[in-house]
Amino acid sequence: MRQKRTQIRDHRAESALFFRRALVSFIGIIVLVSVLLANLYNIQVRQHEDYQTRSNDNRIKVVPVAPNRGLIYDRNGILLAENRPVYSLEITTEKVPDLEETFIGLKDLMGITDEDIQRFRKERRRTRRFKSVPMLNQLTEEQVALFSVNQHQFPGVEVKAYLKRYYPYGEALTHVLGYVAKINDRDLQKLERDEKINNYKATRDIGKIGIEKYYEDLLHGTSGYQEVEVNSRGRIIRTLKYVPPVPGKDIRLNLDIELQLYVQELLTERKLDPDTGEEIIKRKRGSVVVLDPRDSSVLAMVSSPSYDPNLFVHGISGKKYRELLHDKNRPLVNRITLGIYPPASTIKPMIAVAALTEGVITTRTTRNDPGYWKIPNSKSRAFRDWRRWGHGKVNIYKAIEESVDTFYYQIAYDLGIDRLSDWMRRFGFGEYTGIDIHEESQANMPTREWKQARFRKPWYQGDTIPVGIGQGYWTATPLQIAKATTVLVNNGVVKAPHLLKDIIGEDGEKPAKFDDYPPIVNVDPKFWDVAKEGMYQVLFGKKGTARRAFHGATYKAGGKSGSAQVFGLAENQKYNAEELEEHLRDHALFTAFAPFDKPEIVVSMVLENAGGGSSNGGPVARKIFDHMLLKPVDEQSQQAVRDAKLAEVNQ
Repeated sequence: MRQKRTQIRDHRAESALFFRRALVSFIGIIVLVSVLLANLYNIQVRQHEDYQTRSNDNRIKVVPVAPNRGLIYDRNGILLAENRPVYSLEITTEKVPDLEETFIGLKDLMGITDEDIQRFRKERRRTRRFKSVPMLNQLTEEQVALFSVNQHQFPGVEVKAYLKRYYPYGEALTHVLGYVAKINDRDLQKLERDEKINNYKATRDIGKIGIEKYYEDLLHGTSGYQEVEVNSRGRIIRTLKYVPPVPGKDIRLNLDIELQLYVQELLTERKLDPDTGEEIIKRKRGSVVVLDPRDSSVLAMVSSPSYDPNLFVHGISGKKYRELLHDKNRPLVNRITLGIYPPASTIKPMIAVAALTEGVITTRTTRNDPGYWKIPNSKSRAFRDWRRWGHGKVNIYKAIEESVDTFYYQIAYDLGIDRLSDWMRRFGFGEYTGIDIHEESQANMPTREWKQARFRKPWYQGDTIPVGIGQGYWTATPLQIAKATTVLVNNGVVKAPHLLKDIIGEDGEKPAKFDDYPPIVNVDPKFWDVAKEGMYQVLFGKKGTARRAFHGATYKAGGKSGSAQVFGLAENQKYNAEELEEHLRDHALFTAFAPFDKPEIVVSMVLENAGGGSSNGGPVARKIFDHMLLKPVDEQSQQAVRDAKLAEVNQ
């Protein structure tokens, strides 16, 4: 058997194979190292700034700093809205070992409630983990001291100090100033739409209503920021840069707080409790606005009853808010701009100007008033005058002085709703007044188109007649009546009522020019004089409806009263206030101006369910005029009350 031959190893071939494999491996290593070096070069050199920025973003945080809110003063420099330091108990959840155990401890020590915890949890979901979330606001000094002694038991919980809005005059100015309160989801959405969200990163409160909301951009200011270095857990290590915030602007209003408090006192009923001897204070339902007709500045604006705005600044409880919401006296409603009432006879001087200009009547027109009026050639019901036996022969002067309804029924019939509504819109009815707060209603100046859209019915002749005495479908706000009175006083010059006087530190400049409206033109000047003379006779004529209220006045003035029906009377039904529940009684309306020759004051009011405008509104207007023009000595008792109020709120 042949033996198998063993092959001799080819060392040359093996050496060549090894060399080729080593060369390929070396080339591969060189390529991979080159790729690595190229990538390192790209990262370390070419993209150095980009990665450095990313690194700084993780290491350096920009923390916004909230500005101090601007202050609000009255026309005499008295502070109406200020910022006061308050203490808040806050929890940084990242630093708390056991949150539930912390809640239990705070319940025993600080008396926090389940509602507080629920509110905290809701706020926590909207806050970054390394930021503190408030648990209790507006701590007393005793609470601060109590927690400070026991703080070692609550890691991650601390007391922080903030500046919070405070309104020293409370309910007296709520419907003017409004209030600030916590920013909610709706506010955030609006700020995002307006591209202002970045300016509110550190801000907790925002203006909700009134001046606080209307001039939010002025009062808020501009946020600052600080650049801080943080660790991997987001905690601040050191501050690298600080840019201070720009405080909000301080503003001055046209309001006179002393006059505001005086008017509020006129709408207040005080009596002693027979059992306890304590004073019981009742705010009457109504509203009064005082304007300077020379520029339509608002000197006083009182809506009664009201509420304390400071309740909303720190977060009103659900129970308290429900009490306000369901209060039958509606304290949440600003009656000056949102209260809607039939303007009643207060508009008769304005209608007189329209009728004279349109040629429907002349200054010599005389008509007989038997106490009722019927549409000519019609079998419709009779429209009654407030005086059942009538006024006899009546001209335009007597029609205003004695508020003769039948005279105005005929005017409304002759003018028709189209001309009547067009004229009254020129005086501002059915339109926004232009005042610098957002909470305002247009009310309703009825037209054919309005009724068709509202009721799907055509306009009838009978609908026009009650409009001639400010009733029917016609409604207005007290501010609209005041504005219309200033238009009459100024012979057709139309200006928007405004609260802002100037921005402090900016040479009296306003942020925007207040809208002026087209004047009422092509009116004979003597027609304005006829209307104003009729209003003078209302107060000082022998049969003027408000002559008793202005008996003995040492100055001249003009005015017009009105009584707005709350419900309609049947054809033969008699109105008897004593037999009606209070909420069914007539509203008392009154508008007036003084002095007569050069008016400086316009007062308009609606006193709800008070009865006749002359007997109830007239005396209030007289007291305001006396207070502003005469400052009589016999008001010392009321002045003492106001001084006590001032001393109380300034403590």
